[in-house]
Amino acid sequence: MATRRARSMLSRRQTQSRALLFAIGVITPVGILVVNAAAFVMHNLAQFRLAIAACALISSLVLNGLTASWLLRLARRKGLPLYLAHPDWAVILATVLVLATSAGAAIFTFIGMRDPGRLPDGLAVLTAFLALFVPLALTYASRLLTGQPDASPFDPPTN
Repeated sequence: MATRRARSMLSRRQTQSRALLFAIGVITPVGILVVNAAAFVMHNLAQFRLAIAACALISSLVLNGLTASWLLRLARRKGLPLYLAHPDWAVILATVLVLATSAGAAIFTFIGMRDPGRLPDGLAVLTAFLALFVPLALTYASRLLTGQPDASPFDPPTN
């Protein structure tokens, strides 16, 4: 019994060692590819600028849309009086906010990428940080307030 356990532990260690060696071997080539891709984008920033802004728009639409739908479903399930009195207006307001903040993220990203010599640009970095932080923080805060800290953002809130 003890030899089986020892062989099992040895096998686990060998597997972990191989995984570590594999990771070490992969890091450098992947790093080289990332650095060269970044240099290519920087060299051709004028051509990539619109595509990066479009990606910022799509990303913001997705994150803000998920957050808005989470909050609207939460308001409906919790029976918030303001939401129940004006559900259509709540959806319209949420849609306008999602579209406006997403357009802002795209515009500020586009403006922030105007000069490769000024990168990293504070405006672009702040925009990216807010585009990540605000929807995630709103979702997390609403989960804490409703007592659902482990809920998935893709599941509807439960009572």
